[in-house]
Amino acid sequence: MAEFVLVAGAWLGAWAWDDVVPELRAAGHGAHPLTLSGLADRQGVRAGQQTHVRDIVDEIERRDLRDVILVGHSYSGIPVGQAAERIGDRLARMVFVDANVPVDGESFVMSWPDGRSTVAASCAAHDGFWAPLGAGDFAGQGLTDEQITRIVTGATPHPGATLTEPAALARSLGGLPATYVKCLLDGPEPGPDAARLLASDRWRLVELDTGHWPMFSQPRELARILLDAAA
Repeated sequence: MAEFVLVAGAWLGAWAWDDVVPELRAAGHGAHPLTLSGLADRQGVRAGQQTHVRDIVDEIERRDLRDVILVGHSYSGIPVGQAAERIGDRLARMVFVDANVPVDGESFVMSWPDGRSTVAASCAAHDGFWAPLGAGDFAGQGLTDEQITRIVTGATPHPGATLTEPAALARSLGGLPATYVKCLLDGPEPGPDAARLLASDRWRLVELDTGHWPMFSQPRELARILLDAAA
């Protein structure tokens, strides 16, 4: 039995995995969706990127989880990747869902053209938090109107410091086992940082014909990919 620890991307909390978790548990695995500090039911808390790394590590250690499959979506691939090397032999595999991957000394905004200025402007206008996307920003991502409303209604501002603080890694993640899920409606190829890691024989690329939020648009298909990773 694997223990899935699921971390959604910016603006989202544990609730984002509500349609995926039952599929994992029905297959006999543990599933532990996690809300990071400053988001959803933990909103308003000031947090940096290393706070989010500690959130993940602390959850695994508190529950004494073994055979952990760490799942990071979008932004959360950055703290998930850092947490993976810190939990040692508790880790079975990482799964990055259309995610950013951490690079030692680099931040989330450094991998995104004009990211720093865009995020800085939003945080300046929202007391240090990155404002959620509007409904129109989800067009072309394979989502129904109902799914978009669900995301927009549930989203909360994201702590800005987590996006500008640099990642800290002791070594390349290419030495750890991983699956990278590329959601094709959000672009046909992984970003350059992920592409470099995919050159490792311990990394596997899986494509999913949907947009950037597959836990909403194709939860069963995403669950099948996660179950394959456990196998």
